[in-house]
Amino acid sequence: MGRALFLSLLWVAMLSAARVVQALPYDYSSSSECLPEPLEPHYGGGIIRNSDFSAGLQGWSAFGYGVVEEGASASGNRYAVSRNRTRPYQSVSQKVYLQNDTHYTLSAWLQVSNGSADITAVVKTNGEFIHAGGVEARSGCWSILKGGFTAPAAGPAELYFESNATGEEVMVDNVSLQPFSQEEWAAHHHAAIKSARKKTVRLRARDSAGKPVPGAQVRIEHVRSGFPLGSAMSAEILQNPAYQRWFTSRFTVTTFENEMKWYSTERVQGREDYSVPDAMLRFARSHGIRVRGHNIFWDQPSQQPAWVQSLSYPQLRQATARRIKSVMSRYAGQVIAWDVVNENLHFNFFEGRFGGDASAAFYRQAHQMDGAALMSMNEFNTLEQPGDPNAVPGKYLGKLFQIKKFPGNTNDGRMAIGLEGHFSTPNIPYIRAALDTMSGAGVPIWLTEIDVAPGPNQAANLEKILREVYAHPAVHGIILWAAWHQRGCYVMCLTDNSFRNLPTGDVVDKLIREWQTRAHAGVADADGYYEAELFHGDYKVTVSHPVANATVVQSLTVDKETTKAGNEDTIHV
Repeated sequence: MGRALFLSLLWVAMLSAARVVQALPYDYSSSSECLPEPLEPHYGGGIIRNSDFSAGLQGWSAFGYGVVEEGASASGNRYAVSRNRTRPYQSVSQKVYLQNDTHYTLSAWLQVSNGSADITAVVKTNGEFIHAGGVEARSGCWSILKGGFTAPAAGPAELYFESNATGEEVMVDNVSLQPFSQEEWAAHHHAAIKSARKKTVRLRARDSAGKPVPGAQVRIEHVRSGFPLGSAMSAEILQNPAYQRWFTSRFTVTTFENEMKWYSTERVQGREDYSVPDAMLRFARSHGIRVRGHNIFWDQPSQQPAWVQSLSYPQLRQATARRIKSVMSRYAGQVIAWDVVNENLHFNFFEGRFGGDASAAFYRQAHQMDGAALMSMNEFNTLEQPGDPNAVPGKYLGKLFQIKKFPGNTNDGRMAIGLEGHFSTPNIPYIRAALDTMSGAGVPIWLTEIDVAPGPNQAANLEKILREVYAHPAVHGIILWAAWHQRGCYVMCLTDNSFRNLPTGDVVDKLIREWQTRAHAGVADADGYYEAELFHGDYKVTVSHPVANATVVQSLTVDKETTKAGNEDTIHV
């Protein structure tokens, strides 16, 4: 007969092991608010001289033959003012020297003399103008522009601020430009992953008398990853066993590429057909793959069902009411999120017909019909293009806050940020900075449609992007926009038509392996303890008594919510 064996699971926060690279800690702070006075410059200004203008305009000059003067607030805060602007690029500037292949994180506080205006930070190098970030600045208060760039080469450069609102004065204060080597940047990833994606567990084996069992054999096996990583899927998966095997062996979450969209489910007015998304949902759920609902409405005029364009106002009201009720009543409780109005920063089909609160009203209806799902704003270029004024983080958050404040939208906890991520050449420091600002909304952030334009660096760029967004503490999930079609994928495929990995697929597989814990096997110490650092996820724990014929097998879930220090679970056989 085996003696009773107890396994005590104690969650503890462990100190990080010493690292090879001692990096300057990254400052994730940002602000979505327009403040009466600017906050102190990050990193004391970094390589920027006189970053807070406490020495007047020393180190600064006028860019583009503009006029730059010193300004001061009633409280005595000093800043630079660019006046008499006749060209967008006329502003305050500072010359710096850049190091090759170095990441730079940038921040500056900006204000305009009247109303509001879009301002872009630009870095001029030899023959290149790099957009490093943007913000909608306002009059009477200070807004932070947080961005960044990677230096293409060593050499002199000049930082300045650009705005098409040439009639407005531009005020600049508390500027920072901080360099980080590639090794330091990777050390930030390591620290963030350790904090946000892992937990150290301490297990204790005890016998029936409560005494520790030194030398107990412990084995911990990974079962399922806790971080949602997935890909879009196409309807072709329903009839292709090879596609099914490849997909289900890798991913835990998905989005249907087109099959749930309005133009797919109601091609002819009044004749709805959900047979394809129904089958795809059954397939996904049968394999434990969670589904994002994409999408209820799309604000782009060209993406409406053909018959919608000619509807009168009353007819369109009836059609949209029928659409949201139809799709949501069918799938409520079966999807984890809804892209309620797709791309409503760049397009405004419904706002143009129903007024500026059209999106907010749709979100209110969606909340009422499926209160358990996240309600997402899905948009492009917030991470991809620092120079796109329509989708800078501040504009995105402004729209999000408008929706949240709309009467009836009180379920703030169920809103989410959806960032598509259709990249060409990624600006890695800007991606991190934009996520910093977006995190100020306090809602989950998902990367919903990541792909990378074809080219010799496609796979390498995909890896850089995935590493950056996975490491950011505010990101809750990642979906690749790589649904397979025999005729070819939208932009990026992960496999060929025989489901052999392409280089992009190899990147995904490598990171899946890297972001999960390999099997742990070891022996409990003299007090019966065994420690292991584990990625969030589900595990099988097996503990065997070193002498008696007793073994304990337990399922273990490690995640951010349940693995609190001091929690303890005991099992026995």
